[in-house]
Amino acid sequence: MTIKKEGQGPAIQVIARMFSLLDALASHQDPVSLKALSEVTGLHPSTAHRILNDLAIGRLVDRPEAGSYRLGMRLLELGNLVKARLDVRDAALGPMRELHKLTHQPVNLSVRQGDEIVYIERTYSERSGMQVVRAVGGRAPLHLTSVGKLFLAFDDPQRVRAYATRTGLSGHTRNSITDLPALERELASVRQNALARDNEELELGVRCMAAGIFDDQGKLIAGLSVSAPADRLEESWGDRVKATATLISALLGHRGN
Repeated sequence: MTIKKEGQGPAIQVIARMFSLLDALASHQDPVSLKALSEVTGLHPSTAHRILNDLAIGRLVDRPEAGSYRLGMRLLELGNLVKARLDVRDAALGPMRELHKLTHQPVNLSVRQGDEIVYIERTYSERSGMQVVRAVGGRAPLHLTSVGKLFLAFDDPQRVRAYATRTGLSGHTRNSITDLPALERELASVRQNALARDNEELELGVRCMAAGIFDDQGKLIAGLSVSAPADRLEESWGDRVKATATLISALLGHRGN
């Protein structure tokens, strides 16, 4: 048995060998032969065989046929447990604070619930110069908010039309989008720019910009937005909002396109 120094990898040699076999299996979609695994890892066939047999007992490796191996279903089960523990709010809070330091304006994290978005986290300070009207737990219609437009933009067109029929696209201000053709044009712009905007559509005097947060399956699960007094929202923040949303997505396992 070989003991490695701290920071160089697993202290127990057999665990390091197990990792190398799992990595080799992960690099192939189809079952891999013992001979190929031995060549890739540099392990003697008998050594690789013993470790693979033990991994098969633990269901970390499957043997679809004699002499070939693939990753086992237990890895999927364990991965799902880890995924369930990944909380978008926990992942987002640090990056949100950094974005707030840059803008000095409220940074919001919102999710979709039915025909509304719900604010689940907010980072702000009294120096923002803007009264925070919708606190954590507050709700707002999808078509009147930047984050809501993100969810509509990534939804099926038929579902967007159904949303318009269901809600009547009622407005809150003179800037609110209240007809379907205008909303569809707006959503096309959101898809093209990967950035959504609220131009005083929910509240007069308040503008927002938002970018989407995606999980490891590429599903839009939340939106990150910056809100500011209409005359203080800076266009240069758009790239930072998108970069911050991308960082949070990466923390949740998203690997991009």
